[in-house]
Amino acid sequence: MSYDLQAVIADQEVLRGAAQDLPVARLATIGQGLALMPMTDALFDSLTDGSGTGALGFWRLPGAFEKTLADWSVSGPVAYVEAEYFGGVGEQRAAVWDAGTVVLGPLHVKEGRPLPPAGSPISRALRQLGATAGAGEDEFSAVGLDRHRRSEAWVA
Repeated sequence: MSYDLQAVIADQEVLRGAAQDLPVARLATIGQGLALMPMTDALFDSLTDGSGTGALGFWRLPGAFEKTLADWSVSGPVAYVEAEYFGGVGEQRAAVWDAGTVVLGPLHVKEGRPLPPAGSPISRALRQLGATAGAGEDEFSAVGLDRHRRSEAWVA
């Protein structure tokens, strides 16, 4: 089984406001008042400035998009997250912007490495956005990021 996610995550109202000027952006509500905007091919193409990807070590963060995330974060914290797993092996990356600056990360757990005691990069980013986990779960499952296995499925 595989899992693939590249998305912006923030409070529903913050993300709704940010997406107003992006006709190709699609939002999906997740738990605890948060929403995500999957980095679909159409969204990626509309956002990239042609300088390539790889900013801050992410695989699919459009060129110069970190400036946009910083701008959006003036209204509240905004995370960019990536996860790619196949057969239980994979990697996660996450960063959080707030008040115009990076306040967490970029965090990265490489393939084959154990998760740090503080949790996975995505769970830590969700925690920074205000998500909480109950007993026996992490923030990733608490907000429902385990509902779909592919980024595009969130808006299908």
